[in-house]
Amino acid sequence: MAKKRKKTRSKQKFPVEADLASPDLYINRELSWLEFNDRVLREGLNRGLPLLERLKFLSIVSSNLDEFFQIRVAGLRQQVSAGARTRDICGLRASEQLERISARVHRMVKRHTSGLREVIGELAKQGLCLLTMDELDGHQQAHAINYFTSHVLPVLTPLAAEELQPFPLLRGLELNVAVLLNPKMGETSKPKVAIVPVPKSLERFLKLRADEIQEIIRIEDLIAHHVGLLFEGHVVVASTVFRTTRDADVAVDDDDVSDLLEEMNEKVHERRRRAVVRLEISADADQRLKEWLMQWTQVDYRDVYEIDGMLDARALMDIATAPGFRHLKLPEWRPQEPQDLVGAGDDLWRIIQHRDILLCHPYESFDPVMDLLNLASVDPDVLAIKQTLYRTSENSPIIDALAHAAENGKEVTVLVELKARFDEARNVTWARRLEDAGCHVIYGIAGLKTHAKVLLILRQERGHGIRRYLHLSTGNYNDRTAKLYSDIGLLTCNRDLTADASAFCNLLTGYSEEIGWKKLAIAPTGLRQRFFDMIEREIGVSTLGQPGLIIAKINSLQDKGICQALYRASQKGVRVRLNVRGICCLRPDIQGVSENIEVISIVDRYLEHARVFYFRNGGHEEIYLSSADWMGRNLDRRLEILFPVVQPDLVERLLGMLETYFADNVKAWRLKSDGTYVRVKTKGKPVRAQEKLYNEAVAAASSPERAPVQYRSLRAKTAK
Repeated sequence: MAKKRKKTRSKQKFPVEADLASPDLYINRELSWLEFNDRVLREGLNRGLPLLERLKFLSIVSSNLDEFFQIRVAGLRQQVSAGARTRDICGLRASEQLERISARVHRMVKRHTSGLREVIGELAKQGLCLLTMDELDGHQQAHAINYFTSHVLPVLTPLAAEELQPFPLLRGLELNVAVLLNPKMGETSKPKVAIVPVPKSLERFLKLRADEIQEIIRIEDLIAHHVGLLFEGHVVVASTVFRTTRDADVAVDDDDVSDLLEEMNEKVHERRRRAVVRLEISADADQRLKEWLMQWTQVDYRDVYEIDGMLDARALMDIATAPGFRHLKLPEWRPQEPQDLVGAGDDLWRIIQHRDILLCHPYESFDPVMDLLNLASVDPDVLAIKQTLYRTSENSPIIDALAHAAENGKEVTVLVELKARFDEARNVTWARRLEDAGCHVIYGIAGLKTHAKVLLILRQERGHGIRRYLHLSTGNYNDRTAKLYSDIGLLTCNRDLTADASAFCNLLTGYSEEIGWKKLAIAPTGLRQRFFDMIEREIGVSTLGQPGLIIAKINSLQDKGICQALYRASQKGVRVRLNVRGICCLRPDIQGVSENIEVISIVDRYLEHARVFYFRNGGHEEIYLSSADWMGRNLDRRLEILFPVVQPDLVERLLGMLETYFADNVKAWRLKSDGTYVRVKTKGKPVRAQEKLYNEAVAAASSPERAPVQYRSLRAKTAK
């Protein structure tokens, strides 16, 4: 028997000596992200979805590309300008990445605009018409010109582009109309260029019927059509709509900033003046206008994107989410009462004292988190509240509750992360509001972003003393995104977890040194090593009879060290199952390196955002939740936490969720070794993970007596 096992091992032939640092083993981060956006695009092109759902995805594609150019493309251009010769994880220099990105995005834009034309055409058949000016009848034209002269014309500001020195600043991501003009009288002279910014104060769409959105036109089309009224004495030779994207990759060296609040204000304003990294222009633009705009923005042809249709499709989300046209949308999924709270009574303090509570958003309501915070703000026994805030909503009830608690005499300490990209201005506003209410507001540790999600409440209780109540989460304290993002939270009074959380808060606010953590692992000091240790442990306990198993559900996998550790695990026979929503720089299914690794990605109605990590550990299973992805920035440049879930029924529940994700054969994509993705083929009964999880939440909310479901098949499969 021993000889047979030894012979079986020798047949596996894992080349341990393989160079795991070879660029051939990795996928470029930017191209991997574009593959993710392509999966979003394919949902927009999916004719099996209702039309307004397709419109949502097409809008998201546009929004995603905006941020990609503002940060990722801008950062690469900065490297080229600085003469950087470094290569990325797969051996590409910044200039080579820019070339590949341009080619990939130009193809994506063509498919995107084609998809928009198709969806808009189909919507017109359903009575929801996005019209051009040429398609208006006499009555509609009269309504449009009346609106233009009374509401639009007075707020327009024509800018003589070739005469104003210096030329007024045009903000990035805002629409403009470029106009080529000739004088009406006198000798023919060189045409002049003027720019008309489209005011943000105007609604993007004009309803041609007052009762409901049925027939609408774009405001930029209305302006371009009547732009001649702004230039008396001139003839409009040509006009076109255009839009610029500016570099928003602004770094803050907070090691030497005495007033971070003021510094962030300045950095937000600085973005408006930075270099243009993309020029979008109507596909039928006059060549003279196109060349003038290229020269003015200092971009080359690679950075010009001609749009055969609507520029800035982000606004289509307003149409897709507007009331009405229910038959063109998916059925609504209302957040359910959390499974662990069904039939548990109304005393939230008592419930959390007796058991841990798992909250799976958005299938389950975010209300218990808000209820706990609101209770704490008025409970006379609550002494203090400590919370981290990375991103929150525009009219945040979280901020209201914290301010109310401080006004009621509670000791409230809030870490507001001012460096949360594109939320800086909002977070500056919230910081000032909280300070005015009497909260202690801090801005984190210099040189690091605080990305951990922690809410700690200290309550004086008779017969017990001070008890700590803790909420930890994979997602932000944002009541709006809690209805759109798939995240997991934990409510607990576990003494080890709450003691660690208290020490973590002290680490943020004072001079505390790191302690020997009981349950938490913290980035940037120990989290990377914890992952390495757990992966190596899995290798060490893996046998032929019970091979090791690592399961991770994350947003991104980019860190080279983690990739190499997973490659080593695969070479040693450990099964690695990865559910990676977006960027994945690891190449699966490479003979001798990663044939034991599979990578899937799910794109559906909710944004997959939770981070879940499972290690079989020779049968002594461990499962963790985290605020961190497997990216260098999370492991080395942010304050992150990893926390265990130990209550047996909750462990089983999380394993069940992972089981469901890997069973998906409707919305799942599989990563191939060449960096492209293919849809997972349907075998047997169709399984759509998000739909199944929602149906389970509905069933649990209506059946408090149900027995807990045991999920073993995910682990059993890998033991064969």
